[in-house]
Amino acid sequence: MLYPPFKFVRRNPRGRDFVVGDIHGHFYALELLLEQLDFNPDRDRVFSVGDMIDRGPESWRVIEFLNQSWFQAIMGNHEKMLLDAADSAPVSRNWVTFNGGDWWSGIPDHLHERIRRVIAGLPLAMEISTDNGRVGIVHADIPPGMAWHEFVRLLGTDAEIRELALWSRHRFKQLQLMGRTQPVEGIDLIIFGHTPVSKPVQQANIYYIDTGATYVEEKSLGQLTLLEIQPRIRLHQISTVDNLIHANQGKRTGNMSRQRQGEPA
Repeated sequence: MLYPPFKFVRRNPRGRDFVVGDIHGHFYALELLLEQLDFNPDRDRVFSVGDMIDRGPESWRVIEFLNQSWFQAIMGNHEKMLLDAADSAPVSRNWVTFNGGDWWSGIPDHLHERIRRVIAGLPLAMEISTDNGRVGIVHADIPPGMAWHEFVRLLGTDAEIRELALWSRHRFKQLQLMGRTQPVEGIDLIIFGHTPVSKPVQQANIYYIDTGATYVEEKSLGQLTLLEIQPRIRLHQISTVDNLIHANQGKRTGNMSRQRQGEPA
């Protein structure tokens, strides 16, 4: 299956833009954090780094959020596994058994194709114009030394580059070993998810913002991070540990709930 490689998003002149780290089914925590920030869906926007599904309590809500005009996303490796599972029994078993895909069998069958269709339309990378410059979003990695324009160009033709964008941790390992990494030339800021970190990591023009929302039993993780990128850059976080019980009980909050579309029966 060939995925749309890239999407460009114009500057938001009316409100704020946020990039959210790996949600992994913790949509209730995202709703609470947005309410704390007085999020206005008529003016503000949220962009996801991918891995919206699996392991957490509300993966099925991905279709609800992707149906909202204020919520946009790129594909993560977990969305890729969901798509690949439709064509491969071994991939399906691996996804369900080891990677948190067991929620899939618990939703109505008629939603399966609908969710696949929406997720298959997600790009692998995104660029957002902001008052702070051009912001790129990629789920996992960009090869060190590769400029942004070259990376975007190769996404459409090079299967290895697409695989690295979804799965690689090479740059982060380099950062751990050397304490630094090369900036990505040709873009002002790059935001990655994929690699859980105890707190957001900024190095050169790169931010890692997956703070392990789904790992609620890990003492140093269990946080969902929002990076505000428009009109200014600042971090916001909420504990998924504290809110897990509410999500499991199916409680919903007021303002965001009234704007849902496509929620399964």
